Amino acid sequence: MEELKTIQWFPGHMTKTRRKIESQLKLIDAVAVLLDARMPYSSCNPDLRSVINNKPRLVILNKCDMADPAETKKWIARFREQGITAVALDCKTGKGLNNFIPAVKNVLADRISAWNAKGMTGRTIKVMVVGIPNVGKSSFINRMSKQNRAKVEDRPGVTRGNQWFTVGKGFDLLDTPGVLWPKFDDKLVGEKLAYIGSVKDEILDTEHLAGRLLEYLRDNFPDSICARYKLTNEEISGKQGYEILELVGKKRGMLISGGEINTERAAAAVLDEFRSAALGRMTLDRAEECDEIRI
Repeated sequence: MEELKTIQWFPGHMTKTRRKIESQLKLIDAVAVLLDARMPYSSCNPDLRSVINNKPRLVILNKCDMADPAETKKWIARFREQGITAVALDCKTGKGLNNFIPAVKNVLADRISAWNAKGMTGRTIKVMVVGIPNVGKSSFINRMSKQNRAKVEDRPGVTRGNQWFTVGKGFDLLDTPGVLWPKFDDKLVGEKLAYIGSVKDEILDTEHLAGRLLEYLRDNFPDSICARYKLTNEEISGKQGYEILELVGKKRGMLISGGEINTERAAAAVLDEFRSAALGRMTLDRAEECDEIRI
């Protein structure tokens, strides 16, 4: 099955968002970069490194309950090797949320000591939350602030403006819209972001995308496909993604008039089930295979 064409999705509001982030940096003490724990490399916007510049930062590996826990540990260690604090959490269950504020205070320990020495004990800590679309920034902030003011939808491009939230005594978070980068030079990175829904499905051929995902899973997580869709390794071995998609549709009884398989419906099911971790906990970016930390 052919690769997807190089994905480019950079709406005008993203340029505006980048400028807003840059203009707000002087108001904040640290930056929390939200990544998807299933793909810590692919879900990291490489442009943020130059935007954030020298601001203290930490990494949040969100959706850790959907990722392979062993791989998440490896990624946390990999970030630590680069001098970057990383915490794993899951906004839906609340797992790991209590580790966030202590981690920020640890990153800012020297600054907090300096503030205390100047008589600024209890000074409000202000943290900007950044990340690509659909990585869970608004869910994270809603969980931390115990309210539902930040818009949450399972699609990219919902948050459009910077918003402040108080999440504890002397602790504020600044929510920002998701920002992608203008062009994915690595086609596989673009595909992985499409798999998790960070690129709008509306601009993609979802049947082709689901087929590519099934090929990736066939090569890397074949047992997951077989268990979920009641297939055998023999049935999927050597098959093109579209052929596996047809098998999925047939197994699920997704037929239209004349007995033809409804591959559009099958594609929607495959993408939904991958994004909800119904196919199992898996990490698509492996720490030992990534040459660099991009934040």
